[in-house]
Amino acid sequence: MTPVTSAAMSPGTGRSVSNGTIESPRKYGVRLTDSHPELETEQAHVDLAHQRLDDAREQAVRLKDMVEVGKGGTNQARWEREVFYENIATRLQQLDLGDRSLCFGRIDQAEEAGGGSYHIGRIAVASESQEPLIVDWRAPVAEAFYRATGRDPQGLVRRRHFTSRGRRILDLEDEFFGEAAGAQRVLVNGRELRGTGALVNALQESRTGRLGDIIGTIQTEQDEIIRSSMSGVLVVQGGPGTGKTVVALHRAAYLLYAHRFPLEGQGVLVIGPNRLFLGYIEQVLPSLGEAGVELAVLADLVSGVRVAGRDHQLGARIKGDLRMVNVVRRAVKDRERPLRADLVVGMGIRKIRVPMAETVRIVAEAQRRFRTHNAGRRFVEQSLYEALAEHHPDPVDPEVVREQLGSTPEVREALLWMWPVLSPAQLLHDLYGSPALIRSATKSKLSAAEQAALHRRWSDGMDASTVVWTVDDVPVLDEALEMLGARPRRKTADARPGEDDVRTYGHIVVDEAQDLSPMQLRMLTRRSLNGSMTIVGDIAQSTGAWAHESWDEVLEHLPDRREPRRSELTVGYRIPGPTMDLAAKILTRAAPDLQPPVSVRSEGDPPKNVAVSDPDRLIAGVIDAVIAETTADDGSSDSRGNGAATGNVAVICPRSLYDPVVDGFRNADITIGSAPRDGLDHQITAVPVNLVKGLEVDVAVVVEPVQIVDEEPQGYRSLYVAATRATKRLVLVNARPLPDVLEDAE
Repeated sequence: MTPVTSAAMSPGTGRSVSNGTIESPRKYGVRLTDSHPELETEQAHVDLAHQRLDDAREQAVRLKDMVEVGKGGTNQARWEREVFYENIATRLQQLDLGDRSLCFGRIDQAEEAGGGSYHIGRIAVASESQEPLIVDWRAPVAEAFYRATGRDPQGLVRRRHFTSRGRRILDLEDEFFGEAAGAQRVLVNGRELRGTGALVNALQESRTGRLGDIIGTIQTEQDEIIRSSMSGVLVVQGGPGTGKTVVALHRAAYLLYAHRFPLEGQGVLVIGPNRLFLGYIEQVLPSLGEAGVELAVLADLVSGVRVAGRDHQLGARIKGDLRMVNVVRRAVKDRERPLRADLVVGMGIRKIRVPMAETVRIVAEAQRRFRTHNAGRRFVEQSLYEALAEHHPDPVDPEVVREQLGSTPEVREALLWMWPVLSPAQLLHDLYGSPALIRSATKSKLSAAEQAALHRRWSDGMDASTVVWTVDDVPVLDEALEMLGARPRRKTADARPGEDDVRTYGHIVVDEAQDLSPMQLRMLTRRSLNGSMTIVGDIAQSTGAWAHESWDEVLEHLPDRREPRRSELTVGYRIPGPTMDLAAKILTRAAPDLQPPVSVRSEGDPPKNVAVSDPDRLIAGVIDAVIAETTADDGSSDSRGNGAATGNVAVICPRSLYDPVVDGFRNADITIGSAPRDGLDHQITAVPVNLVKGLEVDVAVVVEPVQIVDEEPQGYRSLYVAATRATKRLVLVNARPLPDVLEDAE
């Protein structure tokens, strides 16, 4: 990890560093609040901004009370009140900062650049005379706060960083440019770090169980991604601790600010890998003043179905394969069938006979005319009634035939056979439940084992409405919806308005995209209105059934209207150097062609190995290790400044050991949260290794590393993910020997 350097600079920033890595905020020129001559002035400015914010909030509350939505008036008047009410509620949410800091810095421009001074903050605040007190961090003038470097000061003579807690400024840190600059700057991978004091303070805070924003400490390589053009597909590769998730969320907030029209109407969608992850990130965008972004997992994009669990490896692999497109297409065609005999309908002592050949013509014509299956249903109905009228013994209108014979068992059964109205769940329920239908739909394109992986034996009485589908079924259901189309709502009582509609979005952000199958990527492409997407992930953390080896494999299935752009985050902020060194050993086996991120944190506790001699005492060893961590005094402060605090601890388990670990803690009368149910709301949380991706905790206790390697489809990559979650300490607890790449772990 040699690219971390310190270098002479002219012009540059005024602070001294050691070996180019950030260690303690007092080591590189942070001017602390007890000695800075402008502290009181800055605090007064921030106090005034908060007062103006409070005034705006009170005014919005009064307006909200005045237009409270209720009964009465015309429909137009009620609609107008609802829109006004919703706008005020949104504004109130933007103005409610909670305990988050409003302002985190200031820039002073050189005379030739305008000579202005601007305070940069979370949202824009103006004085009574409409002079800017705080400039929104996304505004063009604020770009220099994130982009200015010693080599390119972007018109600045000074950049000031605040370390704040709520409304109070705790520290000030000044960086000077041009003639006022000092002699050294911090370079990591050739890029200059900015605001190192504020950055260290943020990194040293204990985790809260929720991802926080980084608007006060965004670094240049992150800001370049955040403010990158909206057009086309942007792929962001970032190793553990590089901030790729929070950068992607800040990008969503920035794009909404910079492209309010049309994005506010078109919508912005953020897709996460699971609901635990969504709960972890859900506070970031509201903290940035953007409450209108939709957070979802893929299952949320298909309505009317219940989803839980995953398929086994082969089933997941098949359902993510593009061969399923043709399987679904043939499954639909198999439900568009002419009758196998003449249709005979009794009318008292008389009968109407429609020749089988007539139904062959009707089905073929419907297939020719209509792109989606359900769109052809009314044509088939009308054509069949016309055929019945044509063969009626008396001259009669087809609508009369519909009224007379539409409810007869013979006609209903004929329509159900020829062209049934189908939902995606009904189509796949019938397909998966019948080996014969699977064989017909696959047409020997799938092997016998692959066909068997699709088969699902249904319990007696189970129908499509009661099925619980897997995560891997979701893109197949979506493909079925694409081919079936919306059901005729007039004829289908159970189809709610809009249930079969596919919504598109002006911009889509996809996190942990490296695990998405071609079918899942096809599903997302279908929802992109204009091909504008941000794809974020780490190839080294590809752990699923469709783990990709390169981003080219992912881009192959995404919109290609414009040439895709690629960015890489190379600097790791979250993970201490000693932990990253251990993780780098795992990476040599997990993804030998990839380089680990360069950690800017040289300080940190080395990873610990707790070897348990008796396998029967493994759980007891895990409990002892967690107790040791939760009672340790690490000398840090929690996010509220309450002195020494270990913060939260994740017990990361192989899936087979998850229940025994949870039971062991509860039997020992130790409170432990269950990540799938509780998120990271407890100090101690058990997390199955397949759900830990994207999360960060203070302490990670990884249980039986070799079992993770043995059980997971991409074992070493899963272990790499587990080993890179901790911001403070990593502990390995094992009864079996460690994987050979970790044999020298202490």
